[in-house]
Amino acid sequence: MTAIGSDSTVAPTRVIDARGSYCPGPLMELIRAIREEEVGSVIAVRSSDRGSRIDIPKWIEKAGHRLVGVAEGDGYDEIVVEKLH
Repeated sequence: MTAIGSDSTVAPTRVIDARGSYCPGPLMELIRAIREEEVGSVIAVRSSDRGSRIDIPKWIEKAGHRLVGVAEGDGYDEIVVEKLH
């Protein structure tokens, strides 16, 4: 997995495997997880939908959470977010 602007010291508390799901599926799964998790939780979304690499970080910024990083896996991206509120 190749990290792109990633903070590798932060370990996810929850991993969402949305590989094979297409827009807006991965984002909707992240939004559901954000609602369920406590502040400070770190959530990783694995998505094979290339649009997630753009859409999810934009949503994270708009929603006021922190993008921990994006990493490239074999045929998917892993987008890691920290819930701030």
